[in-house]
Amino acid sequence: MYDKIFPPKKIILPNGKSILEKRSRTPIILLVIVIAIWLSVYFTNFQLEILIRRWQQFFVIIGDMIPPKWEYLPYLWQPLMDTIKMSLLGSIFGSVIAIPVAFLAASNMVKQKAIVLLAKVFLSILRTLPTLVSALIATFIFGLGTLAGTVAIFLFTLAYVGKLLYEQIENVDMGAFEAMESIGMTRIHAFRHAIFPQVLPNFLSTSLFCFEGNVRYAAILGYVGAGGIGLLLNEGLGWRDYASVGMILFMLAITVFLIETVSEHFRKKLM
Repeated sequence: MYDKIFPPKKIILPNGKSILEKRSRTPIILLVIVIAIWLSVYFTNFQLEILIRRWQQFFVIIGDMIPPKWEYLPYLWQPLMDTIKMSLLGSIFGSVIAIPVAFLAASNMVKQKAIVLLAKVFLSILRTLPTLVSALIATFIFGLGTLAGTVAIFLFTLAYVGKLLYEQIENVDMGAFEAMESIGMTRIHAFRHAIFPQVLPNFLSTSLFCFEGNVRYAAILGYVGAGGIGLLLNEGLGWRDYASVGMILFMLAITVFLIETVSEHFRKKLM
């Protein structure tokens, strides 16, 4: 279509032969990008004037967080431990339950297409659901507290690990699986002995990576009453107590750094 609207340019070579040089797509790509930016600015009501006038306020708030309020530290340990426990428990349960769900969603493991489709749709719906929304729903069902946050993290982990795991299962070498089936083993037993060992390192690595992220996500679940350090964060921001917020973010950053370092060490061992 583009070449019909903008015909190639004819170039005569020194030897008398002629070649056709296609017109560059750069102008039309730039035009599309400019239109996309203009539409984004129009629909989001983005105002560059306000951004330029008030951007320094962000650093004013950051400045108010420094130095952090050290005397607030004793009040942080219990909520911080709650956040870690929520993340750990939700990640473990989500990763374990992801195994049978991924088995049902893998098209090379289950021959009934309806079951495979249902399992994939189930994981897609869970991935579509934002963690904050699932935490809010969980607070309606289980009440305020860490149980609601654990359920939200469990659902997110199940969707994330389940999706990656069934894709890994669909790409494994099926030779050993078919050999075990041919000697009379059930599909589940053949999966356990032939397929699962192949995907186990990636499964553990994915689960650890998910746990790292869950610690960060758990920090904001307190905004909807799902427990953890997010409750204190919400309270500090609400009262404009930025020195306490700075202390919370400082402790959270140290915790996430330590967990990421340990997790990265074990993930490298698994790869």
